[in-house]
Amino acid sequence: MSDVVFVQGLKIDTVVGVYDWEQAIRQSLIIDAKISCDISQAAATDDVAHAVNYKTVCEDIERICHEMKAKLLESLAESICRYILDHYPCHSITLTIHKPNAIKQANSVGVSITRNK
Repeated sequence: MSDVVFVQGLKIDTVVGVYDWEQAIRQSLIIDAKISCDISQAAATDDVAHAVNYKTVCEDIERICHEMKAKLLESLAESICRYILDHYPCHSITLTIHKPNAIKQANSVGVSITRNK
């Protein structure tokens, strides 16, 4: 089965970056997540208790971003993926983190990773 719950364009202003000045300010991140899971029980029961609740996923991603104050997007992405896989009934996650203001000449830069349970 290949069902996906997704979050697209989650905007988070948080502390992230390798330079000292970056650790002293907030920067914008835009996060996309594709969470592979079985939605058949949620579909059959129409009950959010059987679903991967995208509202709580978004809240957890934002909390991790704020708590971590990561230097590298790679480290932040890995932490978010590990948390989602450990705390939600899913098989895999593809997570993309955009840092749109990092390089003036580019629309965005960032990382995209896929992790499996």
